[in-house]
Amino acid sequence: MTLPELQKMIRDTYGAKDARRGAEGTFMWFMQEVGELATAIRSGSAVEKSQEFADVLAWLATLANIAEVDLDAAIAAKYGAGCPGCGQSPCECARAEKP
Repeated sequence: MTLPELQKMIRDTYGAKDARRGAEGTFMWFMQEVGELATAIRSGSAVEKSQEFADVLAWLATLANIAEVDLDAAIAAKYGAGCPGCGQSPCECARAEKP
């Protein structure tokens, strides 16, 4: 599944509920899922990690839909030419630098 397909599936499945919840409520759900992912990374099984990664990605797609952001275009614009810091792939930024 591509990012555009994911965003469309999430929009088609949950779009009306997401619109009623709004960005603030959706962000809170997203943060809860990030917390569950953190727990799964620390001590979860492979299945639990996989499920939590899927949940975080789904809630991120939901937020992007609410904010009218095309995730595919956003990723391509920011990371399509390599590292946003140094412009290289693989990244050649100093170790202490982000990313």
